[in-house]
Amino acid sequence: MTEDIVPIVDPTLKDPRINTKFVEANGLRFEVDYCGVGPKLMLCLHGFPEHSFSWRYQLPMLADMGYTVWAPNMRGYGLSSRPLRVSDYRMEELIEDVYGLYEASGCSSLTLLAHDWGAIIAWQYAMSKRSELDHLIICNVPHPAAMQENFDRNQLKKSWYVFFFQIPWLPEYSMGRQGAEPIATMLRNSNSKPEMFPDEVIDVYRKNAAQPRALNAMVNYYRALLRYGGRKYKKLSDFPVIETPTLMVWGEEDVALSKKTTYNTERYVPNLTLKYLPGVSHWVQQEAPDEVNTLIKEFLG
Repeated sequence: MTEDIVPIVDPTLKDPRINTKFVEANGLRFEVDYCGVGPKLMLCLHGFPEHSFSWRYQLPMLADMGYTVWAPNMRGYGLSSRPLRVSDYRMEELIEDVYGLYEASGCSSLTLLAHDWGAIIAWQYAMSKRSELDHLIICNVPHPAAMQENFDRNQLKKSWYVFFFQIPWLPEYSMGRQGAEPIATMLRNSNSKPEMFPDEVIDVYRKNAAQPRALNAMVNYYRALLRYGGRKYKKLSDFPVIETPTLMVWGEEDVALSKKTTYNTERYVPNLTLKYLPGVSHWVQQEAPDEVNTLIKEFLG
């Protein structure tokens, strides 16, 4: 990394095999953790309110499988570029970020491994057919059609924060108090295995959110989703079928998304492998890295 830029993650927390660089893509600069060398790109897309650090358990394993593995900080996160307008976070731009990173890698094929907001983008990328995908691996975000099909009053209650995030400035203020301590509190209260989230790990995400305008960027993903997302597919039958071989890993103790939202995913993704992990929360790849890594290796193997 450039010497005059102070990284958010303490180097002692990172596997020494993981390095960091900056990559230009789609007119922005992305901070990218990387590991491994090979002709196939594994692009790991994090969610809210995370950081590329959330893939620390997966990068070396995937590198050992022969992949070039990149985990970018998405636009607005980490030390990546931080556009200011809500329109900068439209899905079309986020899809182009993924394609731009793929092009910049120089690799000959692409697999997406994605969690939370990264998985929202990955589903849309697969449906858009922006490029061919070798495989698609999704962690704890439902396919949008399955979500629509199974959305009920219980899920509406769980999704309250999406509507709260539409309010100007108040979400940023409420989450940014005391150096973004509410972000740390949220992570502590929503995981099922506190031993996997010691203070030094949670502090990475708190410091990430405490950067100038970082929370504004994070919340703008949600604002743009409702403001510009529209109803592209009027009926469930309008959703493009995803033919890509897909693994979906689901921690059953997710406080934000009900297990029911995964039902009938095979209607829209016929080549689907769906694995539920009981006793595991939304933060599945960090909370149960051994189980998740085993499932990924079996799926790709």
